[in-house]
Amino acid sequence: MSIISAQYPLVPLGEILTKSEDWIDIHPDQRYRQVTIRMWGQGVVQRNEVAGGEIAASRRLGVCAGQFILSRIDARNGALGIVPPELDGAVVSNDFPAFNVVASRILPEYLGWISRTHDFVELCKAASEGTTNRMRLQEDRFLALTIPLPPLAEQRRVVARIEALAAKIAEARRLRAEAVEEGKNLCRSMLFRAEESTPTPLSNLLTQRELNVNVSPEETYSFAGVYSFGEGVFRSQVKNGAEFAYTRLTRLRSGNFVYPKLMAWEGALGVVPPECDGCVVSPEFPVFEINTDRVLPETLDIYFRTPSVWPTLSGASTGTNIRRRRINPSEFLEYQIPLPPMHVQQHLRVVAAKVDALRALQGETAAALAALLPAVLDRAFRGEL
Repeated sequence: MSIISAQYPLVPLGEILTKSEDWIDIHPDQRYRQVTIRMWGQGVVQRNEVAGGEIAASRRLGVCAGQFILSRIDARNGALGIVPPELDGAVVSNDFPAFNVVASRILPEYLGWISRTHDFVELCKAASEGTTNRMRLQEDRFLALTIPLPPLAEQRRVVARIEALAAKIAEARRLRAEAVEEGKNLCRSMLFRAEESTPTPLSNLLTQRELNVNVSPEETYSFAGVYSFGEGVFRSQVKNGAEFAYTRLTRLRSGNFVYPKLMAWEGALGVVPPECDGCVVSPEFPVFEINTDRVLPETLDIYFRTPSVWPTLSGASTGTNIRRRRINPSEFLEYQIPLPPMHVQQHLRVVAAKVDALRALQGETAAALAALLPAVLDRAFRGEL
């Protein structure tokens, strides 16, 4: 194993971790927070909070802040970590063994950081066995694995250094997200505060397109989808014509407007970007040509990606179950938007292009930023920080 400087003695995990057996009885009328663990070192988080009557077991393992916890199935994928203070007293199933940390030997924070390294996850893979989709961590093998363990004073120094650098990385991420959000808010302000805006029905701005693709079982089709919450149109799956029941589809063109009937009310609407040109959608996705003499695609895209707009769409939805509300094209075309004069829209287009350029630049550097913390951890546990 290569993590941490080789000058420190190798210590079995079983010497620094003791299995917790703090099982508690589940009472139907009490509420319990349930824990899950995100893969790839993304941490221990709350899955939900439910009444005991909704838990399909009479007992659950209670966890405490500072314990080390892992997923038997996904430890090999980095699903492990330290229980945070806010989840003290939560419960987990038997698939999430929890361990008390021997504080006289190792700091919980130190263990938390080292468990996020590639080498530690490789240890978990070595301690897992079974077929590809049924591999499970074997506790005896896991606890027999060894790691080099420095003195507590050195652990404190390493933790302090990692946390200082991690804070800088988190701040960089925050500033990046804040810059993009400020750009979005500027565009929304220009649109919603524009003088001389005129309430205009979408029927004056959009023309619904007809289904124009006859499905052949022998051909393949690249589908597009629309993310909820204003995240826009994206390339989805490639399917063979024999894999779905639709006999006709609509082929998208860049600059079209599209939404899914079922999810539009929660912000699943948008203008088709160039990368989705030529993709297809099912009849459940109405597609519209935009009358660019009256409205620019950027105007519609900004308007319908604005969270405050989505609740107003629910009035055009039919269906009693909130998860089954549908917005039919005829109802959507009756919806009115505040339409600014064209010179305002032209200015908005220029600003929106700059915001998109900023977002694209940040997307290009996101991978480098994401790689910073693993690089920090690698250096820290090789004695190079």
